[in-house]
Amino acid sequence: MNIKTITAIAALPFIAACAQSPSSIAPVSMGNAYANVSCQQARADLIAERQTLAALEGKQKGAVAGDAIGVLLIGVPMSSLTGGDVSGHIAASKGRVIALEARLSSCGGA
Repeated sequence: MNIKTITAIAALPFIAACAQSPSSIAPVSMGNAYANVSCQQARADLIAERQTLAALEGKQKGAVAGDAIGVLLIGVPMSSLTGGDVSGHIAASKGRVIALEARLSSCGGA
C-alpha cells in the first residue's frame, strides 16, 4: 500500500463522523401524533415547528462547515465531536412538520 491509500483508510472514521447536510437527514415518523389536535392548534404548532426546523438547519449547516474545516486542518470533525451536530433533532422536527401538515390536510382549507 502506498501512503495515499493508508491516509485515506485512516481518515475514513473521521469522515464518517462528520455532520450530515440538513437536506440529507431523513424525518422520523410521528405517525398520528397530532390526530387529536385541533386544526387551529395544528396551524400554530406547524408555524412554530417550521421556525424550529429552520433554526436547527442553520445550526447543522454550521456544524457541517466546522467539520469540513476541522477535518481539513487537523483531521478531526470538531463540530460533531463537541455536540454541534443536531441531526437527531432535525429528523424529529422534520417528522413533526410532516405529521402536522398531514393533520392540517384533513382540516379543509389548511
